[in-house]
Amino acid sequence: MDTLNQMQLLAVLALPVIFAITVHEAAHGWVANRLGDRTALMLGRVTFNPLRHIDPVGTILVPALAFLFTGFLFGWAKPVPVNWRNLRHPRRDMALVAVAGPGANLLMALLWGLAIHLGLLLLPIYQWVALPLVYMGAAGVLINVFLMVLNLLPLLPLDGGRVLNALLPPKLSYYFSRLEPFGLIVLLALLVTGLLSTILLPVVIGTVDLLPGSGIVKELFFVRSI
Repeated sequence: MDTLNQMQLLAVLALPVIFAITVHEAAHGWVANRLGDRTALMLGRVTFNPLRHIDPVGTILVPALAFLFTGFLFGWAKPVPVNWRNLRHPRRDMALVAVAGPGANLLMALLWGLAIHLGLLLLPIYQWVALPLVYMGAAGVLINVFLMVLNLLPLLPLDGGRVLNALLPPKLSYYFSRLEPFGLIVLLALLVTGLLSTILLPVVIGTVDLLPGSGIVKELFFVRSI
């Protein structure tokens, strides 16, 4: 399959990125609402409208610059507000709310993988529709797997950090939560030094291998870059 230049690739990535971030954040709000906290619902954050979740810097500027200068996609959306005091079982439910985002990304990765297969079926007849669908499906699989793996890192304010914080004994949880202001600094340092890709890439590739369309994803985004 032909490869895309960097600007074409950025355009293909845009829609899956928007969907991935939107559904990820909406899932947090939806689960929180189901578990007793209506904060996100009342603020209009349990929605598939991306404008409710997009952070101009974290969702648009930083990912574009990171991809253009490092070849690595990195960014964030506006966090969904959750009032843990409203949850029926605060510690357990905070972990469930946190897991909902990566879980939504895994589901979307599966759906994008099916889109790849649909595109391949249509390719001989409707190439003008099928080829963009295959590329976008491959991008969707990769982006959602990457976001899932990234967010499961045990660092605050990432979802993995929230889960770990909920599982720790209260005293350790208190001290761990005080590290949250430094979490983004640590992530940016890992990104700039290249350690983030070293940590995440083996897990991302291993997860992609388990999903439909993995061969196309690896051909388009990994094999030709080696």
